[in-house]
Amino acid sequence: MSDSTSARNAMTKADLINIVAKKLDITQVQSGIIVEAALRSIVNALQGGNEVEIRGFGSFRFRNRAPRKGRNPKTGEKVDVPPKKIPYFKMGKELKALLNGQPHPEEPAAAPGRPASEPTES
Repeated sequence: MSDSTSARNAMTKADLINIVAKKLDITQVQSGIIVEAALRSIVNALQGGNEVEIRGFGSFRFRNRAPRKGRNPKTGEKVDVPPKKIPYFKMGKELKALLNGQPHPEEPAAAPGRPASEPTES
């Protein structure tokens, strides 16, 4: 990540494209197509009223917001606010455990002398 990312403490789509490009050793244009396709697929599913579940990461779901009486801030006039679906993200157990510094219970223990993060050779 760039210095600007750590200063603002947020990863942008451009940062994600750079990470994917480096990880897969592909061009940023190719990486951009991959990232955009993944994000567009999530958005399309949500637009279609579907929930999106990514195992080990989390799920994008909807909460139903009931109709209510609101107020126009300019005029003070009361207005009816219709019911609507509000999308929200629910973190998966594995991600929650990682963010809280705990290995996931189903994560295999590291082999002696080898950290768990190193891939094994076949």
